[in-house]
Formats: sequence, C-alpha cells, structure tokens
Amino acid sequence: MSNQDSSSSNPGGTPPASTGEPAALPSSPAPEPTVRVDAPRPRNVLREPAPWLVADSSRALDTNHRITQGYIQLAHAMQELLDPEYRPGGSSRVLSNWFAFAPHASLEAGKGMLGAYLARAIIDAAQGEPAPSVQRALDRGSLAGPDRLVAEKVAGTLRWFGLSHDVAASLGTLLSAANLDVFADPRTLWITAWRVARVLHEAPGVTPLEKAEAMARTLEQLLIDGNVAIYGDIAIAARMYLDWRGRSGGNTVTAAQVVDGFALEGAQAGEARRAWRYALEHVKDSPQPTHFTSVLPEVSGRSLLVASFALYEDARQTAGASERDALIAFANNYLAWHEQHNAVQPAFTPSTHREGEVPRAALMHAMTPTLRLPLGPVAWEFSDYTCRRPDRDHNVLTSKPTEYNWALFEDRWPAILSAFDVGYQHQAGLWQMPQPLIPSLNLLELD
Repeated sequence: MSNQDSSSSNPGGTPPASTGEPAALPSSPAPEPTVRVDAPRPRNVLREPAPWLVADSSRALDTNHRITQGYIQLAHAMQELLDPEYRPGGSSRVLSNWFAFAPHASLEAGKGMLGAYLARAIIDAAQGEPAPSVQRALDRGSLAGPDRLVAEKVAGTLRWFGLSHDVAASLGTLLSAANLDVFADPRTLWITAWRVARVLHEAPGVTPLEKAEAMARTLEQLLIDGNVAIYGDIAIAARMYLDWRGRSGGNTVTAAQVVDGFALEGAQAGEARRAWRYALEHVKDSPQPTHFTSVLPEVSGRSLLVASFALYEDARQTAGASERDALIAFANNYLAWHEQHNAVQPAFTPSTHREGEVPRAALMHAMTPTLRLPLGPVAWEFSDYTCRRPDRDHNVLTSKPTEYNWALFEDRWPAILSAFDVGYQHQAGLWQMPQPLIPSLNLLELD
C-alpha cells in the first residue's frame, strides 16, 4: 500500500486523524466484540490507496496482533504447567496444550483481515481512477508473493463473470491467503468464483465497488468478532485460572479442588465434576469421545472449561506418558468444543443480520475450500482433509472441498479435530510460534 502523503491532493483538506488508540484485549468475558468495522467512509477521489480511509481496518489488525501475543504467553504458561522442563523457544516432550494451536489460528484470522484491508485499499483507489488491468489493481494493494498469485488466479476467473478489473482484484485479494494448489482443480476454482460472484450480486450497495466493499467489510468483521469472542471467553478464563491456581497452592492444587473451587462465571461445579469424571472414565477409549452435546447434554461449555483445567492438573501429576498425553488430548477437545460450538459460532451465524453486510454463511461457503492452518513448517489444509472424506453428493462436476461450509459446526468440527492431529504429529514445528504479520510489530515488545 502506498505511503505517499495524500494531503496535498485531497480536495477535502488534511486527512482525518485516527479514531483513537487501538482497542486493548478484553479484560473479562464479553459477548459482544469491542472492535467494529464501520460501514460509512469518505469517498476517495485520489488515484492511489489512502491509508487513512481504511484506518478502522488497521485497528482490527492491531487487536488481532495483541490477541495472538496473549495466546503465545498462555501457550508457554500452560505448557510449563504440564511439562516443568519446557522453556519458551524450545519444544516439549509432553503433548501440546490447546493454547499452542491458538496463536497459529489467530494469525491466520489476521491474514484474512489483512486481505480485507488490502481489498478495501484497491476499492478506494478505484474510486479515483479505474485500473486498466487486474495486475494494476493488485499493484495498488501492494500484494506480492504467493498471495499475489492466488489473487491473480481468482480475479482472472471472476472476470469471466463480467466483473471489472478492480472488483475482481479486490475479491481475489480476499482469498489471497489460500494455497494456490487448491485451485489446481478447475472445479474448485470455478465453483469458488461462482459463489463469490453470487454473493457479490446479492450484496448491499448500488455500484459493484460498494458491493465488493460490503463483502470485504463482512469478512473482516466476521474474523474480528470470532477472534475477540474466543479470546474473551477461553483465554480470559485461562488467565483467571492461573491466577486462582497461584493463590490456591500452585503445584499442590488437585483436579478435585479445581472442579469444586475454581469459580468461573457461567460454569457450575456439579457440571464440571460430571464432565471431569466422564473424561477419566473414557480417556483410554480409542477414539476418544468428541460429540459432547450427545454424551454430556446438560453440561455447559463454560463448565467444560473448568473440567479441562482439572484434566490438565491430572495430566501434570501422571507419570505414564501415554496416559498423560491422553488426558491432555481430552482436555484440548473440551476446550476446542466450547470454542467452536459456543464461542465462535455466533460470528459465523449471528442471530440477526447486520446492516451493510452480506450473509456470513454464504461468504464462508464460498471461501471454505481455500482454508488452511499453517502450524510452523507444516500446514493443515481443508482440501487435503476432504480428500480423505467420502464424496458427499456423488457428483463428478463438484470437487469435495466445495461440498462443505465452514460456517456450519457439523462441517467444521471433524475438520478441527483433524487439524489437531496434524499438530500432534509435528509438535516441534507447532512450538515455532508465528511471527507478526506486520514486521514493525514485535510480539515480545508490544505493551
């Protein structure tokens, strides 16, 4: 994105200043995220991106950065609890805790936010002068490397649907975090582009640029909603737990003390005890139970959090490696279930449609085949996961990745478990914590 000073070319005078300090991490569980991507923004009459027009997006990126930092700190703290020999910067002989996965997932959400940020920069520049080609439009967003190749591939296909260079480039940029290999199958590329074009057609706005901006804004808000909701729920609960544990005797704390004594809003001691005992009874099952609504129908997600912390304490005090790791895996599944079933689901399927947005489930349906989760030097990819799944519609004209919708819990949950398996198989890489999206931001130095 251009850093050129645009004040001399702005007919309205000096660009408006930022709307304030970046939002801090939530200090307590909150049902509503504190960061909003506002719909109305000034019209850009310049010929280059104007960073001040997308300042609201930079606030979302800063919040994501701080959340990723918080997860890294919790990942280290929880692993030190489970493995006294673990030190940040190294690996662990003990199975990784849920928080070791969280920084990678959070950073991937940040990549989606960055894609939306750059897409809106392309749209802003197009208001001043339409780009003569997709390549020129992508230049305005400063997209480069593998992301550029993906965006060009998608944008080129979208042009077949009659979209302008600028609109096609902006929508291609939304999907730029994907692996280019996923589009080696022409069925996946074509169906993805068709779904994106259909969402655009139904998007609010008068002009195609306004409709494209609504799509970018929806993706950005969806990602920040989910990012903040998960952190404000699970990460804050973990911080509260570690504080409580420190006050209650540290390593002398037992699992029974956790379920009876750790008070967490929304959790019930009786429910937490039931979930904890159920895990102890089934921890040696192969495979372990993972559909907790069926087996623990009256246990709330917040009670599962308490039970997971109790299982971590059991694991810490277990000598046998296989039994210890099984306890950690069960606890991770409790945490992941609550994360996906309760904390993040409203971000994908909100109870009410937000004005100025496209339907979130429809947008995620289009993007699902492109999803991936880098875990250090390896990456879990949705397209690889679906290759090992049955063909849902038995139709040779549709590829397997296009037969799922990440917005639906029943489609997402088995995929999440497969991503955990990949992480467990490459634990050394999992502990190579992600670097900041923006080089000037240092995870270890941010206040």
